[in-house]
Amino acid sequence: MPLDKPVSDVWSLLADWAEQTPDAPALLHGDRTISFAELAERSLRVAQGLADLGVGRGDRVALWLPNVPAYLLLYFACTRLGAIAVAVNTRYRAVEVADIVGRSGAKVLACAPGFRHIDFLSILAEIEPQALDVLKALVVVGEAPATPPPAIERLQRVPFDRLLTRPRRGANDAGARAVCNIFTTSGTTSAPKFVAHRQGAIAGHAQQVARIFGFAAQDTLSLGIMPLCGVFGFNQILTTLAAGRPSVLVESYDIDTIAGLIGRHRPTTLFGSDDMFARLLDRMPGDRPMPSVRWAGYGGFNTALEAIAEMAERRGLILRGLYGMSEVQALYAAQPLDAPTARRKKGGGIPTSPLGHVRVRDPETGALLGPGQPGMLECAGPSLMVGYWGNDKATAETITSDGYVRTGDLGELDPDGGFTFLSRMGDVLRLSGFLVNPLEIETHIQKLGNIEACQTIALARPDGVRAVSFVILAAGAALDEGAVITHCRQGLANYKVPLRVFAIDDFPKTPSPNGFKIQRNKLRDMAEGLLSSS
Repeated sequence: MPLDKPVSDVWSLLADWAEQTPDAPALLHGDRTISFAELAERSLRVAQGLADLGVGRGDRVALWLPNVPAYLLLYFACTRLGAIAVAVNTRYRAVEVADIVGRSGAKVLACAPGFRHIDFLSILAEIEPQALDVLKALVVVGEAPATPPPAIERLQRVPFDRLLTRPRRGANDAGARAVCNIFTTSGTTSAPKFVAHRQGAIAGHAQQVARIFGFAAQDTLSLGIMPLCGVFGFNQILTTLAAGRPSVLVESYDIDTIAGLIGRHRPTTLFGSDDMFARLLDRMPGDRPMPSVRWAGYGGFNTALEAIAEMAERRGLILRGLYGMSEVQALYAAQPLDAPTARRKKGGGIPTSPLGHVRVRDPETGALLGPGQPGMLECAGPSLMVGYWGNDKATAETITSDGYVRTGDLGELDPDGGFTFLSRMGDVLRLSGFLVNPLEIETHIQKLGNIEACQTIALARPDGVRAVSFVILAAGAALDEGAVITHCRQGLANYKVPLRVFAIDDFPKTPSPNGFKIQRNKLRDMAEGLLSSS
C-alpha cells in the first residue's frame, strides 16, 4: 500500500492511490462522490488547462475558493505542473486579496463569484483595476458574473468546467524540491508573510501523520470543516488522501449544516476549534451525539471554553490537543491519546515525525531551558517551510543556523516527553520580571458569572509594567471593576492583578483561516488612550 511506500512529491501521493484503488472514493461533496481515479484524471485535465493559460514550473496560481472539489483539482494540477498554489483566505476583503495576488505575482486567480455563502463578486468590485495588473487570467468556478467588475474586466475569464475538457497533461514537472504551497500568515501587526513549502515536505508529512493517526483504517472518513486555505484544513484533507481514504468537503461554516453532515456521513475524523465543538455539542442532542468519531483534534482559541474537553468527554467525545502553524504545517504534534484529560486538552504534544524535535529557549538570555521552564518554542523536522517567499530577511530571522523555526510561541517541555503550548510570545506579559501567560489572568476573571470573555495585555506605566484587562459582559450585566480586581487579588499574585478592567462590546479582530485572531496591539492602543484620558 502507498503508506508503506514513501513518495517524493505530492502528485505521486495521488497517482499511487489512483493506480492501486482507482474506484475508491476520495472526495464527497453534496451528492457527488469523486474516486481517486477521477481525481487524478480531472487534475491532469485542469493541469493542461492551466498550462494553456501560460502556467508552468514555479508560476503562482492563487486559490481564493471555499472547500469545493475545484480547490483540490486545481491544487493537484499545480503540483503536476511544478507550479505553486497560493492560498487566499476566503475571509479576506478587497485590500487583502489585491495585496496577496500582487505580491505573490500570481498569473491566475481562481474564485467562485456565484458562491452563495461568500460574496466574492462584491469584493472583486472593490478592488482597484491596477491592483491586479500582474494577473493574466481568472478561472471562474461556478456561475460567472453577467457584468464583470472593473478589476477583472480586462482579464481572460475561463470557466473552470472548460479546463476539464482539455486533454490530460502528459508532462510531469512534479518533484520533491519544487515549491508547491504558499500559505499566508495572519498579519495581525504587519502585512502577511508568504510561507513556502516544497512538495517533498508536504507529501512526507501527510504520509507520516496518516501513519501516526491510524488513518489507514478501513472505516476512516474525514469531515473537512476547516478551510483549505489554512494548514489546519489543508493538512487534514491531504493526510486523509495520503491514507487512501475519503474526505467530506464542508463548504460553509454553518453549525446546523455540519451537525447534519455528521449524522449523515458518520465521520471518524473531525478537526476544529474549541468554539466549533462547543456549538456542535449544544446543537446535537443525546448522551453520545458523535459516536462514530474516534477522537477529535482541536485548537483552543477561546479562553472562555477552557473546560470544553471535560464537557465533551462527558458526552462521549474525546478531544485531543494539537500543535501546528503555517511554518511547520498543522498536525506537527499531538497530545498522547491515552494521556489524562488535563494534559490531553492542552495544545502541543509529541511531534508526529520521529525526526521532529522541539526545544525551549529563554527569549532574553538565549539559554536553552529544561522541562517546566516557559520560554520560546523552536521546532525542527521534515515538515518545516523552505522560507518566506520573497523575504530572505524574515526567513533568516526565523530559521536558525541549525535548522529550527523560531515559532514565536511560548511553551515548555514536559517532564515525560513532548511539550505544552502556552500562548503566543507576542501575547506574553512580562510582569515584575516574570513571564506571565495572559490566559492565567483571563481564566481567573472569567470565573465571575457576569463575564463571558476576557483579554489581557501589558502596558508600561510609571510604576512598572502592569496588566490591563478587557472584558465582554454577559447580556444585561454591568461591570463592577472593583469586584473584578478584588477577585484577582484573592486568587493571583499581586503582580498579576490588572491595573484596570474595561468592558467593551467586542475585541478587535483580524481574519485567519481558523477564525478570527484578537488584535492585541489594538487593545494595547485602546488601553493607552483610556488610561491617558482618565
